[in-house]
Amino acid sequence: MPLTLPPRSGAEPLAIDTDRYRQIVIIGANGAGKTRFARRLGSMLGEQAFRMSALKAAYDRENDDTSPTSVDSQYKAMVAASGIIRHDIKGELERIIALMLNEEMTRLLSQKYLGEKQGKRTPPTRLDRLITAWTDIFPDNRILVERGKLLIGASGSDDIYSSAQLSTGESAVMYYIGASLYAPPSGVVIVESPESFLHPSTMQQVWDKVERLRPDCTFVYVTHDINFATTRGDSKIIWVRGFRPECDSWDYEEVQGTGAISEEMMMAILGARKPVMFIEGDGVNSIDAKLYPMIFDRFTVKSLGSCDRVIEATRTFNSIKGLHNLEAVGIVDRDRRSAEEVNYLRGRRVYVPDVAEIENIFMLEEVIRAVAAHFRRNEDEAFRTVSRRIIKLFDGDLRQQALQHTRHRVKKTVEHRIDGRFANINMLEEHISDLAQAINPRGMYEEICREFRRYVQRGDYHSILRVYNRKSMLSESHVARACGLRSDDKREYIRAILNILKDNKAEARRIRTAVYDCFGLDIQQSLI
Repeated sequence: MPLTLPPRSGAEPLAIDTDRYRQIVIIGANGAGKTRFARRLGSMLGEQAFRMSALKAAYDRENDDTSPTSVDSQYKAMVAASGIIRHDIKGELERIIALMLNEEMTRLLSQKYLGEKQGKRTPPTRLDRLITAWTDIFPDNRILVERGKLLIGASGSDDIYSSAQLSTGESAVMYYIGASLYAPPSGVVIVESPESFLHPSTMQQVWDKVERLRPDCTFVYVTHDINFATTRGDSKIIWVRGFRPECDSWDYEEVQGTGAISEEMMMAILGARKPVMFIEGDGVNSIDAKLYPMIFDRFTVKSLGSCDRVIEATRTFNSIKGLHNLEAVGIVDRDRRSAEEVNYLRGRRVYVPDVAEIENIFMLEEVIRAVAAHFRRNEDEAFRTVSRRIIKLFDGDLRQQALQHTRHRVKKTVEHRIDGRFANINMLEEHISDLAQAINPRGMYEEICREFRRYVQRGDYHSILRVYNRKSMLSESHVARACGLRSDDKREYIRAILNILKDNKAEARRIRTAVYDCFGLDIQQSLI
């Protein structure tokens, strides 16, 4: 379903497909009109909108949100319907807790007086879901419900205290989780300053958790923090530049991530105060932009399009280190680069994985095994099935792949030799006439064919991934079905891996380790 954004200066307002994009990030500098933009969006959505603001919840205890879907309105409706619930609770988090406790009481009464069958399992209440999610984030704490109050205690300790005594960060997490559970079904949750009160180390975990609690909702985040924007991997990012009151519209655009680094984007990167990683792709639809931020979370990851732009941007950024004191690195696909080319790039802080292209990272043995384990399939059987298909595909493509590798090597050799110094045109002509015989492309091709046949004969799956460029590999290998998914659509397989990485459990650690190993070094440490 399309979500139409507020009026745009000099152009039609953007419409975003919320069936495809469940996260939308509205980013801009302070004073750019982001808050006004969000309020207009909320008024356009009517009862479909649900607003969340930890700042308002913490400090604005007097001005209620009168929109019909708000926590304040739901609390007042509960008070009016109950007749016994306190009507003087002010804080939004306290009102959320009151709503949840009333729901618990109502559930208990219905079970008692309606004679619920013994042993029948009831779905978890919102309070149950809050307790589970909050203690997942703060595993050293526990939540107790006693005498109509929410009490907090440290695991292994008898000390308990009121939820009112939580730290600001703990309260913010409880508010974000609890408030999200009161958003209308399939609503649009508009979150102002989602980074507020959250430590950078937990920010991504908190919002991943909240999004999983409400998969039916679309989340619109309003922020000036590029650190936060980079945590919402598969999202639409809208850059609000300013508000034009004379025509009641905003100057905004979708951030595509292509092209050279603009001055404004450079300032945004510098503001992040994290090492910068430049990658290939368009920053919106490319696999690189979805995967690498979830693997290399110590970096601000920026897509620049082609490998040449990545290499040049890395060189340029590092050449002006005196201005910013940040490190920049690049990642480009291996494609058909030789070991010498890879080492040359590494010396310039541009890193190359030990697979031909980004799609092949999703085909690494340990990645396949981790996905199969996640979906409770036999790892050995899944990998054996996929590896046989890949080896068969490569065997059928062997000569064409060898030709492409030969072409690349010939091109690089010619470029290198033509760059030599010549005293006159006669020497250059003589040199060029001897090139074909000196390079011997047929001999080079036959040697590459022999090398590739050895990979097939030995079943050398890892070496095949290093040299095999085939964009359709993810679909044709049927890796998704082998790992337990219902479809061979490569987008479903990629999405499954990204969701595993979001969960950050054992299989996520296996996938990250496999990617680190694919670069041949502890990249998280070595690149900083």
